[in-house]
Amino acid sequence: MTVLPATGGDRPAALEMVDVSVVRGGRTVWSEGTFSVAAGAVVGVIGPNGAGKTTLFQLALGLLPVAGGRVDVLGAPPRRGNRRIGYVPQNYTAALGHAIRCRDLVTLGLTGSRFGLRPTSAAERARVDEALRRVGAYDYAESRMSELSGGQQQRVAIAQAIVDDAELLLLDEPLANLDLRNQQEIVQLLGELHRERDVTIMVVAHDLNPLLPVLSEAIYLLDGHPHHDPITDVVQEELLTHLYGTPVGVVRTAQGDLFTRAAWRDPAPGSQR
Repeated sequence: MTVLPATGGDRPAALEMVDVSVVRGGRTVWSEGTFSVAAGAVVGVIGPNGAGKTTLFQLALGLLPVAGGRVDVLGAPPRRGNRRIGYVPQNYTAALGHAIRCRDLVTLGLTGSRFGLRPTSAAERARVDEALRRVGAYDYAESRMSELSGGQQQRVAIAQAIVDDAELLLLDEPLANLDLRNQQEIVQLLGELHRERDVTIMVVAHDLNPLLPVLSEAIYLLDGHPHHDPITDVVQEELLTHLYGTPVGVVRTAQGDLFTRAAWRDPAPGSQR
């Protein structure tokens, strides 16, 4: 494992784990988790289904205790309701009612996590407006979430995550079910938020390709253990093939850009196609 350079200056690590193990239902999800994500990093979290990617986020959010080891988030133990963390869960919008407006959803990022809005101040309403503008969602702020496209819904979800000036953004499969254009626009938005605010961003993803322009490093869950390396060390054919249990090729363009692709092996001589 490569030792990653610190990028956060004097800020504490965004996420630090020391010999962490996680058990659910009597089964060890993963163990020997030792790594440190510096403040200001943009990190992909990858691994096959069931490897424990969402579990990693649940630990950071204080929603799940560790079976062993130590976890620190932004220099302190994890705790529920940490307003320094913005979180967009997987399939976030599927759990919303049909009536909730975009503006109301973002307002909940300031006033609490339970449905039921209290009166807000002019300053709070201005912060909601600014968050909606920042993600390009202000024009449909009064619309119901159920009326929006997948890309628009994801913008509003990110607005809720940043409205309280979060220092760490955790996004679980934010590109799932989006078309190519919307994937590119959401990735561009994440890159802009990172440059403007130096916020730490961690993204669970199955497909690295759309995120490669903004990722600096990756956490990958392999053989029951989390590993943490620069993204260029992770986007390697042998590692990704081992990780996913299927052939994965890596292509580098003439401009130096990387992308991955399925690498189909030719059948053995004499075998049937």
